[in-house]
Amino acid sequence: MNRTILLGVAFAGALALGGCGYTQEQRTVNGAAVGAASGAMIGGLASGSAGGAVAGALLGGAAGGVIGANSAPPPPPPPRRCAEWEEDYYGRRHCIAWY
Repeated sequence: MNRTILLGVAFAGALALGGCGYTQEQRTVNGAAVGAASGAMIGGLASGSAGGAVAGALLGGAAGGVIGANSAPPPPPPPRRCAEWEEDYYGRRHCIAWY
């Protein structure tokens, strides 16, 4: 029971850090780490042996690395455009609303 809870906490920590990474190399490493952790947990719990955990870690790490390498980072936000202009006391225009 304690081992299952420990594995669950480790898996949750790996998932929390798995979303970090902006470059392709970082996403590949993070995907492989999360895949290996989840594969080891699932393989170990399903087979009840260390061999199952190792096989699950290898398969999960390979799959996670491939998926992480082929994922794209989020696109940059669009540039802000001014919707309404206003003049200050000196006659200079500045934007007061964007869309």
